[in-house]
Amino acid sequence: MRYTKTYIEGLILIEPKLYNDERGYFFESFNLRDFQENVGDINFVQDNQSFSKKGTLRGLHYQKGEYAQAKLLRVVSGRVLDVAVDLRKDSATYAKHFSVELSGDNHKMLFIPRGFAHGFIVLSDTAIFQYKCDNFYNPNAEAGLIWNDPSLSIDWKLREEEIIISQKDRQYPYLYDI
Repeated sequence: MRYTKTYIEGLILIEPKLYNDERGYFFESFNLRDFQENVGDINFVQDNQSFSKKGTLRGLHYQKGEYAQAKLLRVVSGRVLDVAVDLRKDSATYAKHFSVELSGDNHKMLFIPRGFAHGFIVLSDTAIFQYKCDNFYNPNAEAGLIWNDPSLSIDWKLREEEIIISQKDRQYPYLYDI
């Protein structure tokens, strides 16, 4: 696997080595030893998966305090624009975001450490999105940012009228209100 650091400290783009032949392809999607050597000692405790249709925007979510989560994300099928927002107050990139297209074709993965808000929007007709977490979900620690906060300037790649978003996600505060 190739591990590439992004301009935001701690965010790492991971690209597996694909083995293709007439039958299809094979790749190793996770190897603990390799991951620890290139990213760090992360103990994943929960796997999550979602299925969504085009235009679905999930985010921007995070877990507060002791329930913060690091995540390893990938798309099994379809295409999404994945977005991570740095919420670490002492970070040089506080309030900056990183976005990348993850797809079932490019097989890229993104590691997001604790201290980030995360969201994604489905760009294909449907998508299956999968991620590992290093901490268990706690509904009392759930928080988020409003998806269209102008201070973040996130280009979600679709027109606002194409976006499908839950009522809960529409009610999150702006970054500078948290």
